[in-house]
Amino acid sequence: MSRQTIQIFEHERLTTYPDEWGRKITPRQLELLCLYNDNNQNKYYTVIRNGVKFNQYVGVIQIGNLTIEILPKADKTNFSTLNDKEVEIYRWRKVLLKMLQVCGIIKVEAPSEANLKKRHNSLLDLYFDIYLNEIESLLRSGLIKKYRTQSNNVYALKGQLKFSQNIQQNLIHQERFFTEHQTYNYQNLLNQILIKGLRVLKSIANDTLLIDRINRVLFCFPEIEEILITESNFSKVNINRQTEKYSEALKVAKMIILNYSPDIIYGQENMLALLFNMNDLWEKFIFRMLKRGEDGTYTANYHQTQNFWLNRRIEPDIVIVKEGITYIVDTKWKIVSPNNPSDNDLKQMYAYNMYWDAPKSMLLYPKTSNAIDSDFGKFHKGREGENLCKVGFVNVFDNNNQLNQKISAEIIEKLN
Repeated sequence: MSRQTIQIFEHERLTTYPDEWGRKITPRQLELLCLYNDNNQNKYYTVIRNGVKFNQYVGVIQIGNLTIEILPKADKTNFSTLNDKEVEIYRWRKVLLKMLQVCGIIKVEAPSEANLKKRHNSLLDLYFDIYLNEIESLLRSGLIKKYRTQSNNVYALKGQLKFSQNIQQNLIHQERFFTEHQTYNYQNLLNQILIKGLRVLKSIANDTLLIDRINRVLFCFPEIEEILITESNFSKVNINRQTEKYSEALKVAKMIILNYSPDIIYGQENMLALLFNMNDLWEKFIFRMLKRGEDGTYTANYHQTQNFWLNRRIEPDIVIVKEGITYIVDTKWKIVSPNNPSDNDLKQMYAYNMYWDAPKSMLLYPKTSNAIDSDFGKFHKGREGENLCKVGFVNVFDNNNQLNQKISAEIIEKLN
């Protein structure tokens, strides 16, 4: 069966009937999407009649031979031609990759035009490529060996003899000894996580070249006992100077292993979903860009907290301190009218102003074609002096349709 890739934007629909661009899924694929969403608190998309409507989660889903790539989009542009749509898909795919890179979620080395257009049919292919590159690099530099305690029968006495077990197992085999001893080999959690990630990749790969590459990497691995890998295993990993070289591979392995759903019902279409909440990604991206832009005139702080009510706490996205004055920035990945923020958002900003003694705060949204910043509006009660909030919009793209690298300077200017 041939591979199929569907590229779609957040908040669009995908059903078992073809849309105007010919995109559709089969009833079986819809069934698996529903099952996956049920197992994840129905947060990734909304099930509708004969299909799904995607929410604010972006990324990639693979079901058997089908790959669904969900891309962000900060405007409501309609497309008149397929070429226009493909240009927009390519543009937003580059932005998503750059955001993931800036936020430290994925290691992408300045993806080139050829890289994006030819090497990878989907974002998932890019993840696989990164993971295999990291493991091949580790194999070249040498996997880490560690000491571990082992208990078994040996033919030469070493370590500590376990008398009771030796009597039970070796009463008629006096040439053997049951001992507890230390061995120095590749059998450790780091390598077990890596090989588990490779096994998952092999189970969902549907490209012969990719499968061949995975097999070659597995062939180079030393013999390692495979174990069940869960989230608790990753919390036990200790990254230090010796194991630092594993950090990128472990990061991708965690995403692959923990988001893998083997098809236990039919045993045919395994599923892998790597999805990111666009609200969280936008928030982290804005903060990282502000940190990059720090020039000595301001500092940006992420998720400061204060006690709010009883055991509840209050936590703005970003707190900026400039020349001794505090400003609050709260990011929102959605389309709004410039002078019509929600009451809940305004009440939230009022509380931030009060608790951080900030004269100004800003609700920050991605800029759409007709979006214009509002003026600072005044809260009628509260702190002495200024108590203001505004709605601000920042360009995701620059004039060359690349990711805007001047976002930090634009944000600081909007607060002045």
